[in-house]
Amino acid sequence: MCTAVNTKNFFGRNLDFEFSFGEEVVVAPRNFPFPFKHTKESFSHPLIIGMAKVINGVPLYFDAMNENGVAAAGLNFAGNAVYNKKREGETNIPSFEFITFILTNATSVSCAKEILKNANITDDTFDACTPYSPLHWIISDANESIVVESVKDGLKVYDNKLEVLTNNPPFPFQLSYLSMFANISSKPFENRFSDIPLSEFSRGMSAIGLPGDMSSPSRFVRASFIKENSREDTLSQFFHILSSVE
Repeated sequence: MCTAVNTKNFFGRNLDFEFSFGEEVVVAPRNFPFPFKHTKESFSHPLIIGMAKVINGVPLYFDAMNENGVAAAGLNFAGNAVYNKKREGETNIPSFEFITFILTNATSVSCAKEILKNANITDDTFDACTPYSPLHWIISDANESIVVESVKDGLKVYDNKLEVLTNNPPFPFQLSYLSMFANISSKPFENRFSDIPLSEFSRGMSAIGLPGDMSSPSRFVRASFIKENSREDTLSQFFHILSSVE
């Protein structure tokens, strides 16, 4: 159960599993030699910091940000993620390298979009003991976010104006589901029964119907609603958003 959120000042996510993968805060200094499998080894890139599991000296990032302010996170997408074999003439990126590849090459989300125009997410595993994880990704900077999904009918890149991502189903469904809650509001209660004198007996009644369960679509709606109605972009408020869906 993962939820990622981006704002002007902050990027973060919940990694809600009942066990640990051995992840830790990992800094890859500038020009750390990432040994990419299908592309040239990266010797020139910005500093990267994030949560990763380090195997044989290589950080496998769950989420991270580079010093240019580009951030990325991989969220569980089991049942929908489809990776491919290596293809000639395309930029082949194993799923376990996706975050590091983007963050070593992109100085903005716009730059990431250009990289992804010719990208192919491959089904390579890191080693015999480390299978790939079925993921989709959010990539963000201070100005915009995108969602990247490698599915049965190809690689999809979606503009994400809400700057929120959870898990299944695919991103277009999440937006369609969100439309069911378009009437909820943080504004004062409005009585729409014209002939019946109904009054507001509690603050927040305009948001009745906001889902409270922990399913991915419900978390998507709740995180989006709270983020959109936050009055400040502070670290404290950012953690309130993440706490509402943890």
